[in-house]
Amino acid sequence: MLLLGNSKTTYQELANKLGFSVNAIHKRIKALTDAGIIRGFTARVSLLALNAITIWIFGASNSSSSDLHLRLRKHRSTYWVAYSGGGYVYVGGYLREISELEPYVNFVKREAQMEDPIVGIMPLRPHRPFEAKLYPLDYQILKALHKDSRKPASDVAVEVHASARTVQRRLETMLKKSLAELSIDWYSDASNDVISLCHISLAAGAEKANVEASLRQAFSLNILFSLVFSNLPRQLILFLWTNTFRQLEDLRERITRVEGIDSILLNVLQIGYIFDTWRDDIIFERSRVVSRRAS
Repeated sequence: MLLLGNSKTTYQELANKLGFSVNAIHKRIKALTDAGIIRGFTARVSLLALNAITIWIFGASNSSSSDLHLRLRKHRSTYWVAYSGGGYVYVGGYLREISELEPYVNFVKREAQMEDPIVGIMPLRPHRPFEAKLYPLDYQILKALHKDSRKPASDVAVEVHASARTVQRRLETMLKKSLAELSIDWYSDASNDVISLCHISLAAGAEKANVEASLRQAFSLNILFSLVFSNLPRQLILFLWTNTFRQLEDLRERITRVEGIDSILLNVLQIGYIFDTWRDDIIFERSRVVSRRAS
C-alpha cells in the first residue's frame, strides 16, 4: 500500500514505517517483484492535473472469450480489467471529459456482453484549469521514470540532459503540487492470498462516511482500500485481503453485522490486468514535441 502511494519511497523510509530492517524490506520487494506481484514501478501525470474522470463498470458478462481483456484494452481509456467468480467482470476507465462516458460504457457493454452493468463514477472534482502546470523537462523526467520510477536521479539526469539536482527538485515539486503520481503495477492475484471485492449496500438512512469509518476501524488489517461512487450513494466497495477462504467467510459474517449495512455481495478476484492508457500516451507525445523543438 505504501508503494502504491509513492513507489519511490526509499527502503529506509519503508523500514522506519513498518518496523523492519532495510535488508528485510529489500528482500521482500525483490520477492514481490520476482513473484510477479509487483510488475512495474510507475510514473504518470496525475489524474488531478489532467482533470480526468475515473469510472468503474462491473457486472455479469455473457462473453465466453478468454481474450476479453485484450479486446477491452484496445480502448485507450481502459486501465484495468479483472475477472471474478460467477462470470463477474470489472472494468476501470479514465475519461478526459464526462461526454466520453456514454460511448465508453457502450463499448464495454458490447465487448463484454454485459446486459445490465453497473456504472460507478468516482467523486468528481470541480472542473477548472489546474493551477500548477508541467514544464517540458517534467514530461521528459516522467518518460524516463515511466516504468522504473525507482531509477536514480543521476541516471534520469543523463537521459534528460540535466543535473541530478535539477531532476530531484523538479520531481519533488511535481509530487508536492500533485502533478505526478508514482505508483506500482500491482497484481495481487499472483500471490497465494485471497483478494476479494466486497460490494456493500447501505441501509436506508445510513451515512456512508460513518459506515466506512466503522468498517476501517473494525477490519483495518483486512481492508486494503475502499471505493465510493458519487452516483451510487448507497453503495461501497471494499478490497479485502485474507490468508484463507475460511478467514474470508468469517470476515463476511462479521461485516454483515456492522450497523448501517443492508446486504453484501462478495466476489473473489481471480485474475486482473493493468493497461497503459491515454494518460501514458500524453507523456510520450509531449516528450516528442520537446525533442523536436530541441532539434
